[in-house]
Amino acid sequence: MIWQPHLTNKWVKIRPLHHADFDALFQVAKDPLVWEQHPSKKRSTLDGFGVFFRESLDSQGALVILDQQSQVVIGSSRFQYRDSMEDAVEIGWTFLARKYWGGKYNLAVKSLMMTYAFEHVSKVVLFIDRENIRSQKAAGKIGASQIFDQTLLRLAGKSPDTMAFTMLRTT
Repeated sequence: MIWQPHLTNKWVKIRPLHHADFDALFQVAKDPLVWEQHPSKKRSTLDGFGVFFRESLDSQGALVILDQQSQVVIGSSRFQYRDSMEDAVEIGWTFLARKYWGGKYNLAVKSLMMTYAFEHVSKVVLFIDRENIRSQKAAGKIGASQIFDQTLLRLAGKSPDTMAFTMLRTT
């Protein structure tokens, strides 16, 4: 299964993340407010972002997000498939430049990614830290429902401070 598709809509273009995207993506990630509610705040530093970027490339599911109109890099997201999560894929590690917060862009990204995911699995899972209120609200805006499943958290290797949200494919 290929978890690095090329996807587009009116608002965004999503494509596989490449080594050459480092500088443009760091320009977005170096804003400390992007990581304010995230447990890994060091991602705004060059070293912290370097670790995150390498992990993203190694995941084989990392994507870069571009503004469709300007073709400027505005963020990143990732698919993570685990054999332990039957017929499901995780969408996460998403961040956008602040200019693109609170509007149509996150919905545009997640809609494209979920449509693609539901062609291959029946469930999409979002894991969000308890402190990340912004992402919890965004999950609700895209129609994800919080679930309380400690087994799922354990299978995904997530901490007890993580909340799980899901969306199911409709037939």
